[in-house]
Amino acid sequence: MEILDYNKETVEELIKRSQADINSVLTTVSDILNDVRENKDNAVKAYTAKFDKAELDDLKVSEEEIKKAYDELDGELIKALESASSNIEKFHKAQIPEEWEMEVIPGITAGQIIRPINSVGCYIPGGRAVYPSTILMTVIPAKIAGVDRIIACSPPGPDGKIQAAILVAADLAGVDEIYKCGGAQAIAAMAYGTESIAKVEKIVGPGNIFVTAAKKLVYGDVDIEFPAGPSEVLILADESAIPEYIAYDFLSQSEHDPNASCFLVTDSERIANESNELIEKFAKEAKRSEIIAESLEQHGHVILCNTMDEAIDFTNEYAPEHLIISTKEDKTVLDRIKNAGSIFLGKYSPVAAGDYGSGTNHVLPTGGGAKMYSGLSTETFIKKPTVQTLTKDGIKELSKTVLPIAEYEGFFAHADSIKVRLDKE
Repeated sequence: MEILDYNKETVEELIKRSQADINSVLTTVSDILNDVRENKDNAVKAYTAKFDKAELDDLKVSEEEIKKAYDELDGELIKALESASSNIEKFHKAQIPEEWEMEVIPGITAGQIIRPINSVGCYIPGGRAVYPSTILMTVIPAKIAGVDRIIACSPPGPDGKIQAAILVAADLAGVDEIYKCGGAQAIAAMAYGTESIAKVEKIVGPGNIFVTAAKKLVYGDVDIEFPAGPSEVLILADESAIPEYIAYDFLSQSEHDPNASCFLVTDSERIANESNELIEKFAKEAKRSEIIAESLEQHGHVILCNTMDEAIDFTNEYAPEHLIISTKEDKTVLDRIKNAGSIFLGKYSPVAAGDYGSGTNHVLPTGGGAKMYSGLSTETFIKKPTVQTLTKDGIKELSKTVLPIAEYEGFFAHADSIKVRLDKE
C-alpha cells in the first residue's frame, strides 16, 4: 500500500470510504418488497429458490432441526458460544436505564419510564461466512430489554438448511422463531408480514447492499437501528505501537469483505513503514488471501501525519466503526475521541475481542454513522415514555407560562384546556 501524507485533499477523498451505492439496487429491491407485500410466503419462497437455490416447503425452522444442530456442532464451539453469551449478557444488563422522576416546580412532577418494544426481527447474514456471533449480538440485548417476541431470519443453503452454528446460537440467545430466508425478501417479510412470518416493529442486523437498501425502504413501516455498510477499522498509533499487531488487525478486518476498509493513522514514519511491510507480507500468507488482497488494494490505507493532533482530527472526521488506540498515552487520546462505533484501547485490545467475546456489541454504525449513532445496545430495544403529574397549585402556576404561548400561536383550545381547570377552582 502507498503511504499517504496527511493533507486536506487526502482527508476529503478518504472520508468517502467504500460505501456501496444503494441507488443502483433501489428499483430491484423495491420490486421485491412490493412482491412480498402482495404475495407473501409464495414470493419469499420464490426468491429463496432464485437467490439461495433452496426449494422450501416451510420457512420456519423446526424444533427438530434445532436439536439436530447441537449434534452436528463441535462441543468446543458450543462451549465458546455459551461463554460469549454469558459475557454479552453481563455487559448488556448493565445498559438497562433507570426510570426517574423529578419535581420541575412545586406541584409539577415529571419523569421517564422504560418500556420494551413488543417485537423485533434480527437479520443474520449468510454468503461468504457464517455469523453465529451476530445472533448473540442482536437477540441477547433484545431479550434483556424485555421484548416479547424476537425472531431471526437467515438465508439457507441449497440443501434448505441454516447452518448448525446459527441455529445453536439462536437457541442459546433465546430467539422465539427462526426463518429460512435472506436478502431483501426477508426484510420485507419481517416488515409487512406473511402467512408464516408475523410482522415485527423493529428490524436490526447487518447485511449486504440489498439488505441495507431494503431496510432503508421499509423504515417508517418499521423501525431500524441504523443503515450498515462495509465493515471498517481505524488504528490510531504512535511510536509505541507494535507493527506486528497492527498488521494482523488489518488482516482481521480486511478478511470480512472486499469492501472492508482498513486505516493506519500515525505520526511515526517508522510505524507506518514497518507496519506496511508486514501487512503486505502477512496478506500473502493468509487463508483468506484473495478477499484480503482485494480489500487492501481498494480500501487499505496508511496515513502519515505530522502530529498526533492531525491523527486525532482525521480519526474524528472519519468516525470509524472500529477504532483501535495504540499510543503511549491511551486514555489521554481517548478523551479527545468524539466519533467511533466501538473503541479498543491499548495494544492488547484487538477488534476480534469485541467481535466475539468481551461482551460489547459488534453491530455498529459504518460509513461515518458513528457521528450520529451508537452501536446496538439494550437501549436499542426500549422506549422511554415520559410521565407527568400536575396538582391544582401546579397547573395554576404553569398557566402563567402556557397561556401566553398557546394564545400567541393561535391554539386557543390549548389555552382553554388550562383555563377550564382553573375556572373549576
